[in-house]
Amino acid sequence: MSKLPTMEEMLKAGVHFGHQASHWHPKMETYIYTTRNGVHIIDLKKTHSKLEAALAFVTQIVADGGDVLFVGTKVQAKPLVEQYAKACKMPYMSTRWVGGTLTNFNAIKVSIARYVELLRGRDGGEWEKYTKKERSELQKEIDRLADMFAGLVNMRGIPKAMFVVDIRTELTAVKEANVMKVPVVAICDTNTNPTPITCVIPANDDATRGLELLIKAVAGACEEGLKKRKVVVAAAP
Repeated sequence: MSKLPTMEEMLKAGVHFGHQASHWHPKMETYIYTTRNGVHIIDLKKTHSKLEAALAFVTQIVADGGDVLFVGTKVQAKPLVEQYAKACKMPYMSTRWVGGTLTNFNAIKVSIARYVELLRGRDGGEWEKYTKKERSELQKEIDRLADMFAGLVNMRGIPKAMFVVDIRTELTAVKEANVMKVPVVAICDTNTNPTPITCVIPANDDATRGLELLIKAVAGACEEGLKKRKVVVAAAP
């Protein structure tokens, strides 16, 4: 199994700090340990247990041949999502969620194919036949498409699971996953409703150190799944 962060590591990273007690969701009550200076404190024992279950789930999904789509568009999450999704060779969306990514994937595939085609043309020297102005317009199209789809180039179809950093920010993504019956693994802070989430990871969803600890752990689970997938493929007749 991928490396599970210790409770001490989570404590140092501030994973246990929830939101102001006045801004909370009652359905997160079971994960709240106490209130300190008006701030909810998350029960790290439950975070540790839930994270362990989530990592096992992710590992199995990937080992069975599925992809996990990483989603995190808030400022502090974006670079981490890009870094660790790339490291574990999983698709990601870190700029903004494009409506229909799951519910209208056939249309999204057309845009991704256009993006890939433009890149090949530019890098393959096919743009030499165009004027400077035409090349500029094509580059603008690449930049626009990259902003939305650069992280989805290797996504083979509807992902088998989705990992979400902040379910309030990514509400539309979660709704689409629910419609398409895609399991959602998500970091859930004390101000969120965990009901639509398959694997809840109760934790602070704002602190950069805490986010990196958790995102890295999920990426590690994906890498572990890829290793098991290779072993299974190699052992197949």
